[in-house]
Formats: sequence, C-alpha cells, structure tokens
Amino acid sequence: MNHGRPLSCQTQAKPCPRVRARPTMAWAVCVGGLIGAGAAAAAEAGAGAPATGRFPTAQIFTFLFLMLGPFKIIGPFAKITRGADPAVVRRIAVMATLFASLALLVAAMLGERILQSYGIPLPVLALAGGVILFLVALQTVLQQFVPHETHGEGAPPAAVPTLQTALMPLAFPTIVTPYGIAALVAFLGLSPDLETRLLIGAVVCVIMVLNLIVMLVSRHIMPVLGVLLPILGAVLGVVQVALGLQIVHNSLKAMGVF
Repeated sequence: MNHGRPLSCQTQAKPCPRVRARPTMAWAVCVGGLIGAGAAAAAEAGAGAPATGRFPTAQIFTFLFLMLGPFKIIGPFAKITRGADPAVVRRIAVMATLFASLALLVAAMLGERILQSYGIPLPVLALAGGVILFLVALQTVLQQFVPHETHGEGAPPAAVPTLQTALMPLAFPTIVTPYGIAALVAFLGLSPDLETRLLIGAVVCVIMVLNLIVMLVSRHIMPVLGVLLPILGAVLGVVQVALGLQIVHNSLKAMGVF
C-alpha cells in the first residue's frame, strides 16, 4: 500500500532526500523583514514622524540605513568570502562590524568637535548635509543603469580572507563610507540635546547589527536577496533624493534666501 509516500521513494532502495528549501526561505523572510524596516521608515517619514531635532526620526534612520546599511555590503562580502570556511566567514563578519562601529564612533567624536570649533551655523550645516545626501542618493539611483561586469567560469579563485580584509576593504570604505560619516556628523551637529544624540547612536547600532546579520546569513539567502536588495535600494534611493532636496529647501528658507 502507498501509506502517503511518493511512488518514487517506494521503488528505490535509498530514502528520499530531505527538502532544504525551508531553512533558506526562513532566513530570507527574516532578513527581508529586517531590511524592510528601511521602507517602513521612508513611509513613516512621508507621513510625518515625530521630530528629532530638525529631522524626523524616520528620516534619520532612512538616510543612515541607505549609507551605512546592507545594500552595498552583500556583493563585496560574498566576493571576499567566496570559498572560505564558515568559521572564517563568521570571524570576518564580526571583526568587520567591530571595526566599522569603532570607526564611526571616532569619526563622530572628531567631526562634531571640529564643527563646533569653527562655529558653523545650523542652517549652513543642514544645507551641506542636504547637498551631500542628495548627491549620494542621485549616484545610488544612477548606478542602477550602469551595466555590471560578468566573469566567466575561468575567473581566478578569490584570495583567502584575513583580518586585514575585515578592516580594508570591508569595514572601510564598504561599510563605513565617507558620505555616511558626513551624514552622521551632520545629524549629530544638528542634535539639540544628549537624548537626541543617544537616539542617533542607537540607530547606528541597530544598522550595524543588521549588517552583521546579513553578512552571517548571506550564503543562505543570496538567491533571494540578489533580487530583493536592488529593488528596495532603488525605491529608497528615490526617497532619499526627495528628502535631500527637502533639507536643502528648508535650509535655504531658514537662511532667508527665499
């Protein structure tokens, strides 16, 4: 009798192989939901989120998520760790996250002090941040139209990743980008109190944890993320262009230009 088993399993001596698609899809849904927080933040910013200093909290998260988040990490990390042992991959991901977090902390402290020493007015600082954010977002959107290079099967194997690889080029400039540092310093300079700065620090920590999670599970979810990340990145890139222009408009208005 059949007893609910496939006929192909009954006619063969070896047992049927187990389906391994469920763990991969579970990881994809989990990380996809975490990355989807970027889209939720953008929608919340458009609807009018509670203000943090001069910027809504959702706008801060959206900007920093696009500049420091996992969109730009997946490809380079998969290329660097291709063929490496899983233990080495985990070590590289953890060390890269630690290096990136430390670099952001140092850059935030030094950048804020330098801005305060020069006495730059808040509208001018906001204008500079808005211009940087707009240009970076425009570059991100335009990169969607640049053809990607393809490598044949005869491509040389990737070098064995080391701790030096976790520092450069993974932690800097892949995770910690120059424009990401500029945006972080601008937000901290516009923060009116310690509570707002701690909130910005918490947002950065959440993004760093998200980067670590994506790097750790990148091998399991790469087929799904390869389709999801470009689409979500393009949508959030357009939102970032609009928000950057809004900051420029508000700054010029505060300076009395119009």
